[in-house]
Amino acid sequence: MSLKDKVLFITGASRGIGLAIALRAAKDGAKIAVAAKTAEPNPVLPGTVYTAAKEIEKAGGKALPLVCDIRDEEAVKTAINKTVQTFGGIDIVVNNASAISLTDTEHTPLKRYNLMNEINARGTWLVTKYAIPHLIESAQKSRNPHVMAISPPLSMKQKWFSPHVAYTMSKFGMSMAILGWSGELKKYGIAANALWPLTAIDTAALNIIDKSIVAKARKTDIMADAAHVVLIQDAQTYTGKFHIDELVLREHGQTEFDHYATVPGTTDFLPDLFVDDEVYERIQQLKMQDERRRSPRL
Repeated sequence: MSLKDKVLFITGASRGIGLAIALRAAKDGAKIAVAAKTAEPNPVLPGTVYTAAKEIEKAGGKALPLVCDIRDEEAVKTAINKTVQTFGGIDIVVNNASAISLTDTEHTPLKRYNLMNEINARGTWLVTKYAIPHLIESAQKSRNPHVMAISPPLSMKQKWFSPHVAYTMSKFGMSMAILGWSGELKKYGIAANALWPLTAIDTAALNIIDKSIVAKARKTDIMADAAHVVLIQDAQTYTGKFHIDELVLREHGQTEFDHYATVPGTTDFLPDLFVDDEVYERIQQLKMQDERRRSPRL
């Protein structure tokens, strides 16, 4: 039940959710390749591959900073090869890097459309493509290999598409890849799962979009803890799942969530996109079950 000595290749890990997942793995003693574009400090988006690597080392892991634009095939191949040369293989790929623009079709420039689809859908596919031979080798060594995407459950409802067609296409492209890989890679014993937040998550990107949302957001820690739960499961059987952070944590026994609030005491969180009513209903059922267990019997 640990990621100790596992090699993780995480895209977009210089900040936000990707870095949080890396730091959680580092607590177990994992080895982490930090693959991201940011090499120089940016006043708007703090964090570089080098600052992230230092945090990972401080948290107890080993880190390899890699300046890598996942839109660039040669850069991806180089980063994958460097990881294998440094750490001896790859056991887990976390496709976290993403671009976002919540704009309708008329107000989405082609440049932004290309950026989202090249990073989100194409980049996820490209990184995983070149990692697959190493994941197969990991499976042969019984190292429990996983592929994860930070992408939503596939829900073909108009409401998730109509406000921002280009963004939804790009994120669902990531999820479709997970669905396909869960079948394609099952014969090797490689798991492919997706993870998505129930609520808004406090990241640098969220602060750029709307700082007022942060007060109704949760810390990146909830996504990191949920990712950890998924990545320690048996890869041969635990695959093809589309998880929501709070739900997967509750399903694995966690009952306390107050500490994830960005603003202590907050209970009115902003729901994230792409979460259907069935998820809220299931969480409510689990809450009620927990309350019944805690209630003293008369």
